[in-house]
Parts: sequence; C-alpha cells; structure tokens
Amino acid sequence: MKHFILFFFLFHLISTTAQTTSYTIHHQSYELKTDVEGTISLLWTIIDKEYRYFAKKGDSITPLINTKIQGTFQEEYKTQLLKLTSGVPMDKDRIDRVRLTLSNLRRFFNIYNKKVDPAYIEKKSHSNLEYRLGFFGGITNSIFRTDLSNSLEYKEGIRPQLIIDFELYDSKALPSHGFAIQYRHTFFRGELGDNDHQFSINHRFKFIKTPMFQVYLNTKVVTYSIFRTDFLGPGFTDPSIITVTNLESPFIFGLGTDIKLKKGYLTLQYTDIYSFVIDSRNEFPVDISAGYRFVF
Repeated sequence: MKHFILFFFLFHLISTTAQTTSYTIHHQSYELKTDVEGTISLLWTIIDKEYRYFAKKGDSITPLINTKIQGTFQEEYKTQLLKLTSGVPMDKDRIDRVRLTLSNLRRFFNIYNKKVDPAYIEKKSHSNLEYRLGFFGGITNSIFRTDLSNSLEYKEGIRPQLIIDFELYDSKALPSHGFAIQYRHTFFRGELGDNDHQFSINHRFKFIKTPMFQVYLNTKVVTYSIFRTDFLGPGFTDPSIITVTNLESPFIFGLGTDIKLKKGYLTLQYTDIYSFVIDSRNEFPVDISAGYRFVF
C-alpha cells in the first residue's frame, strides 16, 4: 500500500502543472493551452489534426482565421492582428510577414506585449506537453516475472491486476512518441506468496494516429519489481517464502489503443507479449487490461 500512495502522490504532483483551460467561444467549448500570456495572450489547440490559434484580449477571444479559397489562403488573421494591435505603433510590414504558426505568432505577440507594457517579461520556455493519467483493471499470467538469474519459474495461472499509468505526450515536438511511468499491482492467488508490485518506464510508438483513436507499440524499458514467492532450495523438502526485488531492462513489447471518449481516452491494452531478454517459459502471454485516461 505504501508503494501505491507514493506513486499516486508523484502523479498528482506532476499533473497539477498542466496548463489547459476550458473556454466557450461562439457557443462552442474548447480546451486551449496558453503559449503567451500578456495584454494579448496566444492560445492554441489541435482540432482534426490541425492547429487552431486564438488571440485573447481582455475577456474577448478571437479565433485567428486563414481560409482557403480555390487553393489560395486568404490570410484573414493578418487583418485581425492589425485590428487587435491598433493604438500601438506596430510595423504593418511585420504583420504581413507573420505566418500562422506557433513560433511566428509567439514572436509577434511578445513584441506587442513589450510595446504596450514595459514591465512585460517574455517567457523563454514553452511546453506542449499533454499529461494523461490512467486507471486500469485486467488479468495477467506474469510470464516475464523472474529473479535476476532467471532461475525461478512460476505457473500460478491468470491473476487480476490493477494499473496506474502516467504518460507524457508532446503532440508537436514528438507526435509519434509517448513516455509513461506505470505502477502495476498483481494480486496473488494461492496458499503461499504475496501480491506483486512493479514500477516501469515505458516508451510508446504511436504508429496509427487519428482524431478519434491512436494505436501504439508499448516497450517496457526499465522495471523494478517486488514480490514474495515460495521457493524450494537445494537439499530442502519444504518450500520457504522469499522476497525478490529486481531492477532490469527487460524490453517487453505490447500493444495498446486509445479511443477518444469525452475529454479523455478509453484505453485497451495487450501488453507483456514478447521480450528479447526474458524467456516466456513456453507459456502463452495473457496480459489484458482496460481503463480510462484523463487528459490534463
């Protein structure tokens, strides 16, 4: 239980740094991230795999528009920026050179905010990280659970498990990759032994991405396991209970899919399928879980 509390506290501490806010614009709700905050703030999101940008001045939020007619972009956002910055001597040529990208808009918004507010301080660090906190339930036969020498063999059958998963995902810098810390609690079944605890660091390669779902290859890169089991030592006739702790790089591969559901994702996982490092003891892998990821 103490491992669970420590792990949950770590997730809660990190997730509170997320900067996504809900806004209602023209009777439509958006989850927007703030990139520049000042007299004019730059907000953005991704809708249908396209970046959407918004300018916030006071309580008014303006969607920046760049419609395409017969193959030509109309660049209405330049007129919008000229109107939003009226009253301050902004170079029109500078506005004409602004492209509808996060970096270009960021530069323009920072220049304006410095002109209108001498005390304005430009933020140098910007993050597009998305935080996903998931809770799952499932079953497993723990075929890759071993001690360091790979000498212990377990045939305990299929057991229930609970999983807490915290993923970091950057839709701009690394749109095909995610990195996750995971805690797995597997319940023991039998007369001897105890519940298992496993902490792992995972890499996810998202090889299918659509607005409604993602499919990814999950790789366990590092694991730290704690479990108790019965063990029959050389020269002994009765088994004894031993505690095994194990830190290793097992490179265990599995699959998962995230399906968009409201503000988060319904997640289905078939993990611990194959390892280049640990033998499966000729057992068929059963490691299935389902749950929900909350997005921050």
